[in-house]
Amino acid sequence: MNSTALNRLRSSVRGSVLASGDDGYDAARRIYNAAIDRRPAVIVRCAGAADVLRAIAFAREENLLASIRGGGHNVAGKAVVDGGVMIDLSTMRSVRVDPAARRVRAEAGATLRDLDHETQAFGMATPMGTVSATGIAGLTLGGGLGHLMRKYGLACDNLASADVITADGRRVHASPEENDDLFWGLRGGGGNFGVVTSFEYRLFEIGTMVGGLILHPIDRARALLRFHRETMASAPDELSALAAMLYSPDGQPVCAQFPACVGPVAQGEKLVAPLKKFGPPLADMAGPIAYCDLQKTLDGGFPSGLSNYWTANFVRELSDEVIEILAEGFARAPNALSAVVIEEFGGAVKRVGPEDTAVPLRDGQYNVVLIARWSDPGHADPCIGWARGLYRALGPHFISAAYINYLPEELDGTLATVYGAHRYRRLSELKRKYDPDNFFRMNQNIRPAG
Repeated sequence: MNSTALNRLRSSVRGSVLASGDDGYDAARRIYNAAIDRRPAVIVRCAGAADVLRAIAFAREENLLASIRGGGHNVAGKAVVDGGVMIDLSTMRSVRVDPAARRVRAEAGATLRDLDHETQAFGMATPMGTVSATGIAGLTLGGGLGHLMRKYGLACDNLASADVITADGRRVHASPEENDDLFWGLRGGGGNFGVVTSFEYRLFEIGTMVGGLILHPIDRARALLRFHRETMASAPDELSALAAMLYSPDGQPVCAQFPACVGPVAQGEKLVAPLKKFGPPLADMAGPIAYCDLQKTLDGGFPSGLSNYWTANFVRELSDEVIEILAEGFARAPNALSAVVIEEFGGAVKRVGPEDTAVPLRDGQYNVVLIARWSDPGHADPCIGWARGLYRALGPHFISAAYINYLPEELDGTLATVYGAHRYRRLSELKRKYDPDNFFRMNQNIRPAG
């Protein structure tokens, strides 16, 4: 990096600028997935929108590839670029709640924990993920699942507006009334169209919920997944639930349900009661719980510092054949860090029109997530091989849609299939309008229409 250019950049931003060898550089380039070990030429830790503008201009002046880091939680590692400019938003974490209007505006570096902490002070929340360390930005731009989605939809379904800085340095406000084409693309199109510096969401009254993990012996996995399928087929919108096969903290394979109920505690206890009767369980942790604590329940199971490989896709139904493939596949898991998570997309998620947002997942019912993790670099190949092999075995049961926040690196070329021809063409035309040079391409990349 040219020292004169670097000094000029340092003098023109309010935040900090880090290059290799600087204190804090190695910490700033680390993200959730320890398998990502890239070295940006420069990291701009932005203090506000003006710094974002300057970072984009600098990358253009120096002809450097740019990446955008929000929470740094995406396992594909798109937040970090080798030899380019990392536009780091992680220190931009301001959250401002307007309880009268039932709105919250948050800067793009905020995490779920930041947002929930502020909104719960007023007894409110918006649908937003399941692990509190996740950044709101990438989560929302890719769709944004969460414990509240069956009742209130995805995070992007509750986005009211966004402030965006485009590749040519314009500040653009996107909402249903202003730049509505961009607003459509931001809800599911990822970080392809610019750097979103702040998000405005609708809020809902959320108090104490009923939820938590219910664990069962792994030899009941097939029966539990069939029970889960039957339960969710008739579940009201107030009940969301994950199912999983994973390992307990003491290294034992288990299967689990994780219900979360919106509404009065008495109603939630009634909805969860049938789940508690399946078993008996090894451990039943489902009960009344503060929303912020519910959001942190899975944090211990998804710590930073491990190498990760995730892959996922949707099935229309959790058929007996799919259940059998999953149970057999999990039995061959390479270590006690492996997991299979099944997310159900019903209720309000299904009632949003397929063309109302850019998300391509409205047709799927169950998202099957295959999670491989390891701490020893020498274990990468068997762990990744396990996840890919199980994905291939499930292949005949997948539909074409997918949740782009879970797509691994090598699936980039399938985006036209994932989004569908019509939606991808619309996104590609939008890309040509807002980023014709494909400046923002460290993402699940949508190419500009030719």
